[in-house]
Amino acid sequence: MQLPDLPGPVFGVTFPFFGLVLCGFVAARQGWIATEAIPGLNRFVLYFALPCLLYRFAAQTPIGQLLSPGVAALYLAAGTVMLALAVAAARRRGLSWNDAAFGALVAAFPNSGFMGVPLLIALLGPTAAAPAIVTLSLDMVLTSSFCIALSRLGAQGGQAPTKAVGLALRGMASNPLPWAILLGAASSASGVVLPGPAMRVVALLADCASPVALFALGCLLLRTWRHYADTAHSNASAVGDVMEVAALKLLIHPLLMWTLAAAARALGMPLDPFSAMVLVLMAALPSASNVPLLAERFGADAGRLAMIVFVTTVGAFVSFSVAVALAVPAAALAR
Repeated sequence: MQLPDLPGPVFGVTFPFFGLVLCGFVAARQGWIATEAIPGLNRFVLYFALPCLLYRFAAQTPIGQLLSPGVAALYLAAGTVMLALAVAAARRRGLSWNDAAFGALVAAFPNSGFMGVPLLIALLGPTAAAPAIVTLSLDMVLTSSFCIALSRLGAQGGQAPTKAVGLALRGMASNPLPWAILLGAASSASGVVLPGPAMRVVALLADCASPVALFALGCLLLRTWRHYADTAHSNASAVGDVMEVAALKLLIHPLLMWTLAAAARALGMPLDPFSAMVLVLMAALPSASNVPLLAERFGADAGRLAMIVFVTTVGAFVSFSVAVALAVPAAALAR
């Protein structure tokens, strides 16, 4: 598999993507995008642009790559370790199981929907779609459900873990992203494709997914930060907690993924260098922006999580660029 040649200095490659996030943040902060319009913009991305992008790449990717057991096993292994580290850190600080569980989710779940899939496909080409789609599917179904169940431990008069997982799965069923992936995978496996005019509509929506998703992410970050700013604590202990989780996400997660990928390849596991590189870069992404909203539904400290999402997104401009600079040459050498 041909590995990409980055067109120029790494910051020159990654800046446009983070620049779009900044544009959305500034537009929302200056009032150029009305607060009332932000949910509509996010719904366009969630229900139209991103599903079309995921469907198109899933349909164009061989089904064997979408069902790669090596990629799935490696990503789940790294995610399990990340959850354990984040829960242990939160419990050591005296946080409840509810806050510990959602803190673990924000440490292990990268922003693969709004940022990761569009960014990596634009950065590395369409071959990055398969491992990126696999990681997104695993996080939406398994990681989220596990953390929601974990959040119910010690709950007084609340939902049992099994009922919480049921609620999470029902919520996932209303999310168009996994359905788009499933439909695309079915098209790939069966060879049945949409008629030409319908596929053209899908292509037009898919083409706008990357810039609109990143711009919408900037708007969402400001809206989320403002919404939860009053509930986020500013004492030294809380700041230390936020920075600790942010460090887990931006530093430990990609380093752990790189270590596991290197060990897996050394042991003869069927994992090509390109897929390993994509997994490392997915792990280097900032935290998923939907976690504070999900946590609010279960009574967790959404303000704390919003600050973590904000810090990781800002910090990822540097840390993700460094990850790209290291991972792409390393993958080339491993060929």
